[in-house]
Amino acid sequence: MPRPRHDTRPRHEDRVTSASQSPAAVSREAARWRRSMVKYGLDPAVAAERNRLDASATAARSERLGDLLAVAAPRLDQLYQLVCPTGCSVLLTDADGIVLDQRISDGDGDSFRAWGLWRGHDWSEAAEGTNGIGTCLVEGRQVTIHRDEHFFSRNTGMTCVDAPIWGPDGRVVAALDVSNARRDHNERLNALIMAQVAQTARMIEAAYFRASFPAARIIIAEGESPEQNLLIAVDRDDLMIGANRAARRAYGLEKEGILRPRPASDLLGQSDEITGFEQAERSTVMGALTRAQGNVSAAARALGVGRATLYRRMSRLGITEGTARSATSATPALPAARSRLSHP
Repeated sequence: MPRPRHDTRPRHEDRVTSASQSPAAVSREAARWRRSMVKYGLDPAVAAERNRLDASATAARSERLGDLLAVAAPRLDQLYQLVCPTGCSVLLTDADGIVLDQRISDGDGDSFRAWGLWRGHDWSEAAEGTNGIGTCLVEGRQVTIHRDEHFFSRNTGMTCVDAPIWGPDGRVVAALDVSNARRDHNERLNALIMAQVAQTARMIEAAYFRASFPAARIIIAEGESPEQNLLIAVDRDDLMIGANRAARRAYGLEKEGILRPRPASDLLGQSDEITGFEQAERSTVMGALTRAQGNVSAAARALGVGRATLYRRMSRLGITEGTARSATSATPALPAARSRLSHP
């Protein structure tokens, strides 16, 4: 739609170019636009056709991330139920910004397809400049790109709220996106959506971490915030074989890639003050011993470790057989009727 003759506001592409001129672009918005121009060679006045992969190439990418897509699907459904009434779509991309899964209402399908918010479309910064998905992946953090904060004018009608999803190897593996083109979406509503997007991304991360170590025991410790919870995977020999990004950073482990296996006790330490990991492990061991009524062999089988390994863990955690028996005797048995209620 042409602008009215009396409209003296600068065109979006002129504003982007002007704000990006200086190498010392001061605002975050200007720095992002400059990155789009300098790093990727994009021109805000010349937007190429949207890049979309064919069905075969998109399917191949989906196959490579099959485990992630499987654990993400129910979480995407839940998020969509929350944001659908506000006219939003829910998208999941790979690390290159290619849309692999989507939740879009039938009535809005044609509009979202025209905007490129559809399976197979490329939303990397190299293709679309500053945008929610691409910028989130480049910066590795949650972002909201609201309307004219986009690089290309064709995207300025949209608001995109995104969070990165970190894989068990410490690298960004995907982006979770909620987008809409409604003018009544303000900063307050965007903040509420961002909270939901961030929470869903962390849920997907945790589920993907567990799926990546199906035979391991997962130990969880609370971080400084919910999105910084520490997860480590420990095998039956008490060796740490996996750690999420927060745990890698907290314990000075390899930043990315496969971890060098190391005894979990070396990671957790032996200080007088028990760590969050040790509290979680102690709770797990005590729970198994209690359910086994103090029988160490039965508890070891339930935990999937050898009897000798469990004794070593008990010693490290200060748990004796006497402690286990005391906890068992102090735990009243549930009445038979109540027990049946939990198993209808």
